[in-house]
Amino acid sequence: MAWHASWAGAIWARVDAFLSRLAARESVLPGTARFRFGRAGERIARRYLRRLGYRIVVQNYRAAGAEIDIVAMDGETIVFVEVKRRTGIAAGTPEEAVTPAKQEQIRRAAEVFVAYHRAADRVARFDVIAIVEDGRARRIQHLKDAF
Repeated sequence: MAWHASWAGAIWARVDAFLSRLAARESVLPGTARFRFGRAGERIARRYLRRLGYRIVVQNYRAAGAEIDIVAMDGETIVFVEVKRRTGIAAGTPEEAVTPAKQEQIRRAAEVFVAYHRAADRVARFDVIAIVEDGRARRIQHLKDAF
C-alpha cells in the first residue's frame, strides 16, 4: 500500500504543477486583456517597421513550440522580430523579458522557417522592438541584431 500512496502523490504533484502552468498561461489566452495588449503592441511594431521600409512577410509564425511575432524583410535580410510592450518599467524593461530561454525558442522557430522556405542562403537577424507607454507618451526602441 505504501507504493500506492507515493505513486498517487506523485501523480497529484504532476497534475498540480500542470494546473499551475495552465493558470499562468490563462492570462495570455485570446480574448484576455493581456492578449489584446500584446497584439496591439505587435500592430504598433508592424506600422513602425513598414515606415522604415521593411516588408512584413508573416505575423505570429508558430513552429517548434514557439512563436515569432513578426517575420519581415529588411532589403535582402530576413528579420525575426520579438515585440515586447509595457506600461512602465517598474517590473523591468521590455527587452529584459527576452530571456536566453525565449531567444532559444525563437531561434528554433526561425530555423524551421528558414528550412521550410529554403532560405538558408539568406542573411538573417533577430531584432527586438521594445514599446513603453506611460499613458502620455509612447517610446519605441528598435534593437537590431539583439541576439
